Order: sequence, then C-alpha cells, then structure tokens
Amino acid sequence: MLPPAAAPQEVIKAIADIEAALDDVVNHGSDDELFIASYLQGHFAVEARQLEMAKEASIELLHTKVTKSLTNAFQNKELEEDDAEKVVALWNRMLNKVCV
Repeated sequence: MLPPAAAPQEVIKAIADIEAALDDVVNHGSDDELFIASYLQGHFAVEARQLEMAKEASIELLHTKVTKSLTNAFQNKELEEDDAEKVVALWNRMLNKVCV
C-alpha cells in the first residue's frame, strides 16, 4: 500500500488529469499516437509518483523533471528525432491542458 500523497492538491489533480488524458490517447489514438503516448506515460509515471510524495511539489517541478527525463532519454538515442519531437509536443499539450 502506498503512503498518502504529500503534494499540494492542485499538483495531485494535475497529475490525475494528465494520466487520464494520456490514457485517453492510449485508448483512442492511432498506432503512432499510442506509441508516443505510451512512451511519455512511462517517463511521466516515474516522475509523477515521486512528486506526489513531496510537499514541495509543483506543476513547474513536474514539468522540469519530466523534461529532464525525456532529454536524458533522447540524448541516449532512445527515439528517432521525429518521434522525440512528437513526445515533447504531446507533453506540452498535456501540460497546457492542466495549466489553463
């Protein structure tokens, strides 16, 4: 059983909203969108879980951590450049949805 989240409610809600939006892409997207969303979901899940336990969590910190995780992966040539650009674009769309 996981300990209760320590992050501010707005961060918990943003994480839940992004998870739901990514799930929606996975469930209803094309094969290409499925691949991109699944890739992003892996990086997002790792960073989001850690942040949920941090009192100092913020949406800005979530963005920083996910972006750093993706950048490190891209530097290791985990994805082709065009796929990496699609992942970043999807991340920015997800973030914009929760920041409006």
